[in-house]
Amino acid sequence: MAQRPIVTLTTDFGLSDHFVGTIKGVILNIVPEAEIVDICHSVQAFDVLDGALTVAQAYSYFPARTVHLVVVDPGVGTARRPIVVTADRYHFVAPDNGVLSLVYAREERFNVRHVTGEHYFLEPVSNTFHGRDIFAPVAGYLAKGVEAAKFGEEVQDFVRFNAPKPKATDGKTLRGVVLKVDRFGNLITNFSAQDVPGLLEGKTPGFKITVGKREVTTLRTNYADGAAGEVFAIMGSMGYLEIAANRGSATQLTGATKGAEVTVVLEGAVAANG
Repeated sequence: MAQRPIVTLTTDFGLSDHFVGTIKGVILNIVPEAEIVDICHSVQAFDVLDGALTVAQAYSYFPARTVHLVVVDPGVGTARRPIVVTADRYHFVAPDNGVLSLVYAREERFNVRHVTGEHYFLEPVSNTFHGRDIFAPVAGYLAKGVEAAKFGEEVQDFVRFNAPKPKATDGKTLRGVVLKVDRFGNLITNFSAQDVPGLLEGKTPGFKITVGKREVTTLRTNYADGAAGEVFAIMGSMGYLEIAANRGSATQLTGATKGAEVTVVLEGAVAANG
């Protein structure tokens, strides 16, 4: 049997309004056989970086030819461009505001097209709901098999940014930030395994992580290893060092939240980017 076309949704719409259901209806009107998968509708409102992190974590686990629709669009109604991105295995539909930046970083080959084919849009186009009137129909037609080239010309000046990187302040100290707080209260930092290899491989005699009002000196391999009330470090599934607590909220225990500074001191070691 032929694979049903798959369209995923990543938005900051939440689930208390009609927005998500409406864009699903638009897609299904164009390609009724589509399977629509919700990646997340709880991206922090207007937060392009949070949207970029969310879609980057999920998109590659889907079958080839999946269309990923990403609508985190604080510039809706402005001159920012709608784009279609084609990579080796996937299509993406999004505003050109950097929300696909981490996809660009992960994909070796891709092209970006400015969507100018207005005959694919719903009419009239609202100034406040391009998710319904522009992005959803474009995603639907892509899923239906319309070639990406038909939506518009390729562009090179698309918006992209780099996620914040830890910075070395001396030979053994790195400063980073909390990128996000997940629903369990874990603090997702911007320290990757490459930033702190000695710590993760057990080659660092000691370390101290300062975040909020707590100092963390313990690294665990899973959440259940932590003692009650203990705040510890762990390498999480997102590929970043997390500050966590066993069945507790690290954000509450540390008083730190998104954007908080995180300092890692590696005793007897040299910081990876120092």
